[in-house]
Amino acid sequence: MGDPREPPGGTPEGGSNDDEFRSVVFDESFVRAARIQELSAQERLSGAPGRATRPRGWGWLAVPRQAIALLLVVALAFAAAVYFGISSPRGEVAPPSGTQLSVSLTPLAPAGAVTAAADHADPFAGLPAGYADGPAGLGLPTATATAHFTGSQVQRALDSVQHYLVASELNPATLTANETAQVRNLLTAGELAQYDDSTNSPRDDQHHDATGWMVRFDPGQVALATDTVKAAGSIHIGELDSDTLQVTTDHTLVYALRPAGTTSDPSVTLYAVRRAVRIDIDRADLDIGRLRVVDAAVQAGPSSCAAGQSDYLQPILATAAGVRPSTPPVVDPTDHGRPAWQSCGVLGPITG
Repeated sequence: MGDPREPPGGTPEGGSNDDEFRSVVFDESFVRAARIQELSAQERLSGAPGRATRPRGWGWLAVPRQAIALLLVVALAFAAAVYFGISSPRGEVAPPSGTQLSVSLTPLAPAGAVTAAADHADPFAGLPAGYADGPAGLGLPTATATAHFTGSQVQRALDSVQHYLVASELNPATLTANETAQVRNLLTAGELAQYDDSTNSPRDDQHHDATGWMVRFDPGQVALATDTVKAAGSIHIGELDSDTLQVTTDHTLVYALRPAGTTSDPSVTLYAVRRAVRIDIDRADLDIGRLRVVDAAVQAGPSSCAAGQSDYLQPILATAAGVRPSTPPVVDPTDHGRPAWQSCGVLGPITG
């Protein structure tokens, strides 16, 4: 039997196994130099070419941790965007909050015949002294500091009140063009639902009278003979509490009216409205120029006591022949089908 160290075909001619490997010497220094070098973490992640590595997991477990963290951040951001996009209050009206507007409206029937102004070119000529044109007649006071509000904060509150009064009782678009947005833009968010209900579906329930929020006339029946409104009255400001300013206004407003669409009829009727309003402004609304209308007491005439006043004020307009007054209705105290707050007075002479 041959040597098991020899190849199957025998030892090649001219040499032997010992001769072939005699030059290869695995001495101690060679063995020490042939130690295993472990790859660094960066080399394992980068997958450098020429390196044979075995994945240490399956699927997403093989993804680098930085990539996983980035994916989580993107997913969270997307989820937040979807959530806030769905639940955003944009376009929605805040639910009613705090004190809501209460309205008292009293039509004033004329004591005699309704006659036209003596001079239709200058219908206010017969008014007594004390009335001024528009904002000049509001009697805005000088802003002074209160116990918990600075003078500049009081001034900002008075500015908001003035804007509301101009929009709600002096602006021609509000008076005879069904404009409601300008008043709405000045109200606190918690009153917007009540305001929208009052203007979209006005009713005589002391809370949803459109004429409690503003002075307005039916544009199909009434037109302004002049855009000028005469005003006289006062504004007072104080504190409701340490976080709320309270403003009370009391004005008599005189409008020059004529029938709508009658440019040839020179008759002009002077229509008087006394409007007393209580307004609250807290610190949050003060910062954004908004206010809360709490109470509105309105007396207006010459008006018909029989006509509803919740949507529009109902003036009795003079004609060249004059108009006979309507008789105030008899009030039956046993009639519980009629709201107890409904009342009618008799219009006296307009004074300063």
